[in-house]
Amino acid sequence: MALLFAPLDTRLHQRTTFRCGVPALDAYLQQQAGQHQRDGIATTHVLTDDSDPARILGYCSLAAAQLQLHDLQAADRRRLPAYPVPAVRLGRLAVATGVQGKGYGRLLLGHAMNCSVALRGQLSVRVLVVDALDERAAAFYRLHGFHETSDQAHTLYLPLGQA
Repeated sequence: MALLFAPLDTRLHQRTTFRCGVPALDAYLQQQAGQHQRDGIATTHVLTDDSDPARILGYCSLAAAQLQLHDLQAADRRRLPAYPVPAVRLGRLAVATGVQGKGYGRLLLGHAMNCSVALRGQLSVRVLVVDALDERAAAFYRLHGFHETSDQAHTLYLPLGQA
């Protein structure tokens, strides 16, 4: 058994049976993720087990974004020009109900962070931003180093470091 990350392949990955306990996250994967990927809106990355590669254990979606400079905390604004900050948006992150509690959410977040850092070398993005669904999700992101924006407690960002 080896866990693998892959871009969503609508012909291979079984989206219709995915359930995470949050209907909106289930519906996104089942009904919109493929279209968003084809249209260049967001890329969905799935976590699978190589013994059953069609079964989605979890997923995250990434898209281009920006944050207003004033949304960053003061320490993160230093030496930045006075225009929007280029970002990667972690649009959604979900783990299937049958495998929750095994650290897969942390793996998916790490994958999103790695993708963002790799992109930074090619496109110069500064932060990974997420709009947490609720306080429980926001606490998960804070635990992993995300900072709250100045205006909204559930919009958080993670500085991606220096290039």
